[in-house]
Parts: sequence; structure tokens; C-alpha cells
Amino acid sequence: MVSADEVRDFQLTRVPPAFLDDPYPWYAALREHDPLHALEGGGVFLSRYEDALAVYRDPRASSDKKQEFRPKLGDSPLYEHHTTSLVFNDPPLHTRVRRIIMGALNQRAIARMETDVVRLVDALLEEMAGKREFNFIDAFAANIPIEVIGNLLDVPRADRGPLRGWSVAILSGLEPKLTPAMHEAGNRAVTEFVAYLKELIAARRKRPGDYESDVLTRLIQGEKDGERLSEKELLHQCIFMLNAGHETTTNLIGNGAWLLLTHPQELVRLRADPALVPSAVEEMLRYEGPIQLNNRQLTAPVELGGRTLAKGTFITIGIGAANRDPAQFPEPERFDVARKPNRHLAFGQGDHACAGMNVARMEGRVAFGRLLARFPRLELAGEPVRDRRIRFRGFSQLPVRVK
Repeated sequence: MVSADEVRDFQLTRVPPAFLDDPYPWYAALREHDPLHALEGGGVFLSRYEDALAVYRDPRASSDKKQEFRPKLGDSPLYEHHTTSLVFNDPPLHTRVRRIIMGALNQRAIARMETDVVRLVDALLEEMAGKREFNFIDAFAANIPIEVIGNLLDVPRADRGPLRGWSVAILSGLEPKLTPAMHEAGNRAVTEFVAYLKELIAARRKRPGDYESDVLTRLIQGEKDGERLSEKELLHQCIFMLNAGHETTTNLIGNGAWLLLTHPQELVRLRADPALVPSAVEEMLRYEGPIQLNNRQLTAPVELGGRTLAKGTFITIGIGAANRDPAQFPEPERFDVARKPNRHLAFGQGDHACAGMNVARMEGRVAFGRLLARFPRLELAGEPVRDRRIRFRGFSQLPVRVK
């Protein structure tokens, strides 16, 4: 139980150690005692579902992060990346890039991808069967999105080794409290990734891929009406696609496996009725969301929760808090693989809703459907190790035994 006094002192830049393992008691206390909680520097933390949804849908809530990131990241490769990529921009850049990416991630394209994902998942499961005991994150969860995004951009398999490390380092630059080591690693990752992409893009310009299935070719050629991305925009959208598709889906699959292993009745229920796999994936996204925080900045005064927030206010949306709000979700602390309706905010809402949400859903559905069909017995083989970050929630170690 978190007290009102603890809520008053709460800051994302100095969270209590226990928060990293289980932030949800703090989120519940914030919702009860201070749902529009003041953060250092004049920001506000939102913990209620209705407030989070209102900000996501409000055109006065900007995703542009130049003003926010400049003091934190300085004039650095990390700053250039995070202020150029799709997710941290408003129209017109956001509109142009999103239209191109969504054109490549239509339902036909996802259906074509699924056959390759099934093949990949089955191969990973076969390797796991030979080991019997392994780190589920390295052996399974992290491999699926790396291959999917690598295929979308048609990155040669021999070149995919550094992708995961680059992604983790770059996304760590988004943590509320950035250490010098994280800053250095993130800048180095952006620099190395950009150098690699320049060579890959030059080769693809000479030999374009299939416009319908190769997202990199589509980004290079732009829309069919002739609109193109600049070289800088092109490079950073490629990095964004890897980051957005890798970290979140790895955490979805890792968190989902942990939830099933620690809620055996729901695992039994899912095995008995595999048709529940899609709703189980949605509940994993709600209950242990891969992304816990999002941010906006107000471009005009906004009425929220009975208060007027001034133009320029930095908003931190507590996704993990909103997704356990009892005003929206009956028995929110119960993990329920058949929960419906389930209008969680794991993919955001509005114009900035995750462009790859249906790819992630497909990956989760295939991963858990094939995993449960392949192994009659799954169990924890040791103590899991959480990734010690606040914005991204997942595991670095999830020891699993299969039979």
C-alpha cells in the first residue's frame, strides 16, 4: 500500500527501488490521491484512463520533442534521431512518413508475413526443445521481432547481429533519468546504425526491392505521387522502425510468457481453448504493457480533470496506470485471458496510434499459439531478472523449462 505522503514525493527521476519491480501500487495511489501529479520542471503525470485518452485524442497535445529533448540530449546523434523519427513528430512530417509506412503494413502485407513468422517460430521452438532449459528472452522473444523487421527492411541476415544492441541503447535514451553511460551508448549506437544504413540504402537504390513488400524500397521511392523523404528523414525512419518493432514486441512476448507461468489457471484455460489466444495477447498488453510511459507537450491551454493546464506543459501519460484504472476495467488487477471489452492504451490512440500494432498482434498471436501447441509443459526454471528501466517494461532474463 502506497501512502498519500509517498505519492506527494513521487518523481520519475528518482523512483523507489521497489517501483522498478512493481510500479502498479504507485499508479493506483496516484490515481486515488493525485491523478494530475506535478513533476519536476513543471510537467504533469496522468494516471487515469479518461485523462490519458483525452490527451491522446487532443490535437493541442503535440508529439514534437525538440524543446523537451534539447536540454536532455544536447546537439547529439540521439537528439537528431529522436526528433526526426515518426513517433516524435507532428504533421506534416508525421503525416508523410506514416502514410508511406502504413501503405507497406496493410492487411495483405501482414497476411503474407504470417507464413514466414510461423516458419521462424517453429524453428525457434525446435531449438528450444533441444535445450529444454534456456533464457526465454534470448531464445525466443527477442528473435521474432528482429527477424520480422529485418525482413521488412530486407536487411541481409548476416548483418542482423548488432540490431538488438543498437535498439536497446537508442531507446534507453528515452528514460526519465539518463546516465552518462546511457547517453554515450545511445549516441554510439545511432552513429553506427546510420553508417550501416547509408551503405544499405545506397545498395537498395541501385537494386530496388518489391515496392509492395520491401519497406525500405518504399521509403526510398516515397509515395507513388512522387513525395520523397530527405536523406536524414529516411535514415531515421529506418532506425525508428527497428526500435518500435523490436523492443515492444520482445517485451510483449516475454511479459506474456511470465504472466502465463505465474497465473497457471489462465494458462490452463488458454490451453483448453486456443481460440482465446488473440484476447490473451490483448490482456498481456493491458496488464503488463511493454511501454509504460508516453509524452506530449501542450500547444494551447487544455482543460483536464477539472484543471486548466497551461500552454507548454509537458504531459507524461502513465499508460501502465491508465490500463489498470478500475473506472475503465472491471477487476483491473486480475489477469483475464478472455477479457472483453479490452480498450487498453498499449498502442496509443488517435493520429499517433502505433503504425505497427497489427504486425505486433500477429507476432504475439503466432508466438503464443505455436508455443502452447508445441510444449505441453512450460515452467519457470529460475528467478526472472527485470530490465531496470521505467519507460520500457520487460525482462532481461526469463529462465524457462519445457517438456
